[in-house]
Amino acid sequence: MGVEKPTTIEEIKQHLESNLGKKVFIRANKGRRRYLESEGILVETYPKLFVVDLDQTNAVRRRSYTYADVLTDTVQITINNEQSSSY
Repeated sequence: MGVEKPTTIEEIKQHLESNLGKKVFIRANKGRRRYLESEGILVETYPKLFVVDLDQTNAVRRRSYTYADVLTDTVQITINNEQSSSY
């Protein structure tokens, strides 16, 4: 399924809102070639950011990311095995 990469923050926000509640894989660039990779559920979207509940044993951790991070490829999202940020 060929999905075009969104070119605006609004397009990214709309795409994520349409996938609320789905399992996502996050790969966040932490600088100096270090990455934080995690899986979780996309739980909320806000005007400037979105929230993911991370899958971790014994405790649910939440992490938030901005749409600008997705636009600039600082954060890459895969929703249900469908690439969403570096589409």
